[in-house]
Amino acid sequence: MVEIGFWDSGFGIWALGRAQPDKIARVRRLTIAIVLLAAGLASAQPAPDFTELRRIATTLPRLHSLVVSHRGEIVFEHYGRGHSATRPANVKSASKSIISALVGVAIERGLIKSVDQRAADFFPELAKDQDPRKRAITVEHLLTMRSGLESTSGQNYGRWVTSRNWVAHALARPLVAEPGTTMQYSTGTSHILSALLTRVTKTSTWQFANAALGKPLGIQIARWPQDPQGIYFGGNDMLLTPRQMIALGELYLNEGRVKGQQVVPERWVTTSCVPRTSSRFDPGREYGYGWWIDEVGGETACYAWGYGGQFILVFEDLDLVVTATSSTAESDERRGYRRELLRLIGEQVVRPIKSQNPKPKAQSQNPISNPNALSFGLGI
Repeated sequence: MVEIGFWDSGFGIWALGRAQPDKIARVRRLTIAIVLLAAGLASAQPAPDFTELRRIATTLPRLHSLVVSHRGEIVFEHYGRGHSATRPANVKSASKSIISALVGVAIERGLIKSVDQRAADFFPELAKDQDPRKRAITVEHLLTMRSGLESTSGQNYGRWVTSRNWVAHALARPLVAEPGTTMQYSTGTSHILSALLTRVTKTSTWQFANAALGKPLGIQIARWPQDPQGIYFGGNDMLLTPRQMIALGELYLNEGRVKGQQVVPERWVTTSCVPRTSSRFDPGREYGYGWWIDEVGGETACYAWGYGGQFILVFEDLDLVVTATSSTAESDERRGYRRELLRLIGEQVVRPIKSQNPKPKAQSQNPISNPNALSFGLGI
């Protein structure tokens, strides 16, 4: 005699008395089919109508690509004329977020002791600098743009990239703030991290990026520009296709895992999206370990952002990743393009998906929504 029963976690099958194995097998197959059907019906929802999203996207000449991935599946793609899913784009300062991921991997492998390790351990010139305060600069200060060093960006950018030694030039900048205090956005600071990675891994940042991230993700990251000493640009000009950007966003959405493999330490992914400072120009836009944190469409996003309008936006509570590439000919601040692009994503992507998923993931698992969920200082 075979009976089918129910308990809290679903269907159950058990035999009483002298059960016949063939009947049990048939009932088991039937039960599995019913469970799969029920799961499919429960998850089957009509995809959001992205007709308006596509219409508006086609009216933005500076927008080269816009890709939406929900629950691990690409549900929308738009490409401007001459652009495609496989054409590499210069993601500009979104490169900083990738450098951050590589630092996390290096720490996990013991190549860097922790985020509290002093930068002078890797760059002795800091210990010899006339300003003794530079000895206090740590890896975390570099990750959060709080080294206190004068910025190499903005009006100082041209002088920096035409110097003979980019790393030495960035390290020689005078302190304009105490290390660990205010944010001084500087691409030179992130480039120092690329030089640090080159030293501790004994390979190039490009090679390390492909071995640590590219290989497990099944992607090949193209070479990008190097400084006069051959160090790959640590905060700018990385080349990624829209699909590769989605893969990297999905990696962070899945807490550093891909196909069951922990590629980037889970704690690193989590803490990278915890606000540690904020933009001087927009205090509402916060910064973690190379990743920005802000609200888009009423939902918190942890995102990589580059000049012109390059974005990898990760919405953990919605199981959503959105990427965008844009013209690098002018700043995304010009004529309100950034505001227009983020409004489009908020109104035509985030809100429709949120309306179909009113119940977000548990806040206890999302330190962006619940900062108290992460209380360690990350000494990994």
